[in-house]
Amino acid sequence: MKQRKIPLRKCVACQQMMPKKELIRVVKTPNDELLIDLTGKKAGRGAYLCGKLSCFKLAKKSRALDRALKSSVSPDIYDALEQDFIKVEDEFIAGKDAVDNEQE
Repeated sequence: MKQRKIPLRKCVACQQMMPKKELIRVVKTPNDELLIDLTGKKAGRGAYLCGKLSCFKLAKKSRALDRALKSSVSPDIYDALEQDFIKVEDEFIAGKDAVDNEQE
């Protein structure tokens, strides 16, 4: 059986190419709302970050999400996203481990 191609995406903070399922997507919806999208299927412009808090802090410092989402992101929204990112980080890591176990 032929191997399926794994989609790769680049983390906007550390610039590392990784499989799409190993990254967390931050999406700007058509309503100009910023959300964390673990499914990767929400409508809108997306930017990918590693599942590490250090990468999020680097993106915040360098304003990488502003460039990737092509709109200015206020510091309040960065703070709210940081809180959401901390909550989602454990859930994301658990989901990633489950996917890794299925592939083996």
